[in-house]
Amino acid sequence: MTVTELPVHRTAARTATGGRPDRLRVLVVSESFLPQINGVTNSVRRVLEHLAAEGHEAELVAPTGPATYAGFKVTRARGASLPFYKDFRIGLETRRRLRGVMQRFRPDVIHIASPATLGYQAAKVAAELGVPSVAIYQTDMVGFAQRYEARYGIPGGSRAMAALTRKIHLKVDRTLAPSTASLTQLDQLGVPRTVLWPRGVDVESFHPSRVDHDLRARLAPDGRLIVGYVGRLAAEKELPLLTHLANDDRYALVIVGAGPEEQRLRALLPGAQFLGLLRGAELGAAYASLDVFVHTGRHETFCQSAQEALASGVPVVAPRSGGPVDIVDDGVTGLLYRPGDGEDLRRSVDYLAGDAVLRRTMGRSARVAVQGRSWQSINDRLLDHYHEVIDDRLGRFRVAGAA
Repeated sequence: MTVTELPVHRTAARTATGGRPDRLRVLVVSESFLPQINGVTNSVRRVLEHLAAEGHEAELVAPTGPATYAGFKVTRARGASLPFYKDFRIGLETRRRLRGVMQRFRPDVIHIASPATLGYQAAKVAAELGVPSVAIYQTDMVGFAQRYEARYGIPGGSRAMAALTRKIHLKVDRTLAPSTASLTQLDQLGVPRTVLWPRGVDVESFHPSRVDHDLRARLAPDGRLIVGYVGRLAAEKELPLLTHLANDDRYALVIVGAGPEEQRLRALLPGAQFLGLLRGAELGAAYASLDVFVHTGRHETFCQSAQEALASGVPVVAPRSGGPVDIVDDGVTGLLYRPGDGEDLRRSVDYLAGDAVLRRTMGRSARVAVQGRSWQSINDRLLDHYHEVIDDRLGRFRVAGAA
């Protein structure tokens, strides 16, 4: 029996009766984890929590993190900080070490979250060992590179990222994309075997009842409309577009989050109130206390912060690009504006500012729209994807054995 046969034989033995294994062993490989707070980290946390609740076994490989999470071992990968984003570490692990982790843990499936450098190595090793793999497309690395090309003068970055994205996803059994825009982008890059898998939302933590009237009084003591952004403060989010709202006396502009652009944004938006990085109840209260949520980045594969705002009963103004096109029902739960057009963003906010009844109606519609998007239902579907790639691999193994 060869090394590459071990995982498949193990799965085959447990499915010899024709049924699926009751208890999966899932190795999760993530480019990002705690203490970094971002969409990738939050999604991985939800996946691990779901696996624990459903009685499965898991291990996480990531550049950062505690010793355990949700009762599962966290294996630290080697990593390095980006020169222009010191707080963010990328994985630079060797295939030899990843092979050792896989041979020790013997997973039924590899879950590769937002693959880049670490994810590419994991995808290659999984393919070498014959372990089924699922990649989660969550970061538009091509769009990210385009922004940083312009900002830092890094030539060829977007072409390199397009090539890397294609190479990574050609290695895996299935790529799960969060939006129709992402599916289109992956198709244009020549990535096969893609399936739509959106993100869930915590409909209890993000709820209209979380509104904090004391917070609202502090943010807008004169009764101005509270317009806010929640997310990373980074170049790809195109936050300078908020300057089109900054000098309007009708609005109290609120920024929630942290990142490498914070000092620059404080200078660009001297009248804005920066609340920093919020978590838990404070974050839920911040969302629910807004009158309008605004997002500016056009390269969002999903835009979880917009979905959390909707769950909080807050109408959303976002670019007509990427994930928000799926999340925001234009004219019903919010408004979509031309990507990168600050004047169009301002007109959209102005339209909502002038109609309190419309804002309330959109807020109620927003809450209704997310009712079926719980993390439980989304992650149940993820388990189906795991089983399907395992079944596909097992079917190929049986055909090869019969031959």
